[in-house]
Amino acid sequence: MEKRINDVVENALDLIGQAKTTKEIEQIRVKYLGKSGEITAFNKMMKDLPNEEKPKMGQLVNSAKERVESALKAQGEILFNQELEAELEKKGVDITLPVDINLGALHPLTKMEDDLKDFFASRGYIVYDGPEVDLYENNFDKLNIPADHPARDVQDTFYIDDKYLLRSHTSNLQVRMMESTKPPFKMVGTGRTYRGDDIDATHSPVFEQMEVLVVDKGVTMADLKTTIRDLAKHLYGENVEIRLRPSFFPFTEPSVEADVTCIKCKGKGCSICKGTGWMEILGGGMVNPKVFDACGIDSKEYTGFALGAGIERLAMSKYNLNDVRTLYENDVRFLKQFK
Repeated sequence: MEKRINDVVENALDLIGQAKTTKEIEQIRVKYLGKSGEITAFNKMMKDLPNEEKPKMGQLVNSAKERVESALKAQGEILFNQELEAELEKKGVDITLPVDINLGALHPLTKMEDDLKDFFASRGYIVYDGPEVDLYENNFDKLNIPADHPARDVQDTFYIDDKYLLRSHTSNLQVRMMESTKPPFKMVGTGRTYRGDDIDATHSPVFEQMEVLVVDKGVTMADLKTTIRDLAKHLYGENVEIRLRPSFFPFTEPSVEADVTCIKCKGKGCSICKGTGWMEILGGGMVNPKVFDACGIDSKEYTGFALGAGIERLAMSKYNLNDVRTLYENDVRFLKQFK
């Protein structure tokens, strides 16, 4: 039986070596390894052998099968490559010719979001993410937003039930970061937010925001101002100027709004900046001690600053857009400009 198996294998190997096409290789495979193949037939013979001879017979058949399969694969690859090369020569295809592929491009909002995260990540900030559906205390209570604040009205906030809502700002990331991470830390996060705004040239009920939070010992307003200045120069160029105006946010104290010189008129005054020469880009301030206390951070030991910005607003100012709806309409003529 062993001699018969070896003879079959040798015949198979001879035929494989003489094969000239992949079609012949397939025919040989069927002849020896197919359902009615010569090597397959040895498996069917084992049922008639004494039990003590079956293990040895099984080893011989498996070894024969592996040798033939290995030879078929090796010769098949050689013949396949030869046939492919011959086919390419026959068709006269020059694979070195350049191909005009109409590739797409990142959406301007995605480009801006990636740019912001890269800017802060390169300065040691953690890129942090959180849920769009969150507890209302993470969206309001722990951020020192009082119960009678207008932002809590159902006209402004999308409530899911008496416990959950669609976040109205990415400041819920601040809460989750402070509750899960021991200071010091620096965090940046971006994401979609929801408010009950009517759609017009500057508003949308769904929009993207960026959130930045720094918590450490000895953090001051000077750190916030430096961060805003560096970010503005990164986005709009080294010659841009910034100014900080006093403002009010429940979660920061003191609070400021940041403006940059209008990139269109260079501060001279135009329709984009409404003649002021300045464009507002973000808001921020020093983290309110009440927010630290609500999130389990010792406000007597740590200080910090937070800032937030609408990514659409940053994109509109950077790309000289007058209408936020341009970013959502997916007009191919507009999107092609960002390749």
